[in-house]
Amino acid sequence: MSRKDANRVILVKLLIVTIGMFGFGYALVPLYKKICEVTGINEVEKANAPLASTQVDTGRLVMLEFDANVRSDLPWKFRPMQVSLNVHPGQLVQVMYEVRNDSDRPITGQAIPSYGPQIAGQYFRKLDCFCFSKQSFAPGEVRQMPVVFVIEPGLPKDVTTVTLSYTFFNVEGAAPTAATPKNGKAG
Repeated sequence: MSRKDANRVILVKLLIVTIGMFGFGYALVPLYKKICEVTGINEVEKANAPLASTQVDTGRLVMLEFDANVRSDLPWKFRPMQVSLNVHPGQLVQVMYEVRNDSDRPITGQAIPSYGPQIAGQYFRKLDCFCFSKQSFAPGEVRQMPVVFVIEPGLPKDVTTVTLSYTFFNVEGAAPTAATPKNGKAG
């Protein structure tokens, strides 16, 4: 077999392997769907879907009050875009908060929620919230951020007003928590 014939055989084999890999790539999508169907993976995803089985309690209203605070070491203005809202338990709710960095430097903060009465926190199901991650703001930046949630219908009937409050903390560590003597030794 000449070198030219050997190269032609290798080229044909490589083309067959390439076409086979390309075909296998296309076959993966229906194969994956079939595997998910047989193993029930899609059913698990459906079971974990938010609000799939939530019932709205239209016979009851809960007054929601919104509050916003910042620590004194954080030069931000922070406020809810609305101060109160009446909702039915089980109803999907979206509210907006606005944050403004009044400083001349970038700052990162983290919001921590609190609830009043405290038991209401057990019945808040947040689907989207700026409090899930740190928020970095450029100097002078203003941003509106959503909170999407449901108050579960299991909220005790005697709870008719719920306050959702957020406090933003500086997470850059710029302010020391305790004074350290100049020699570096405590005490």
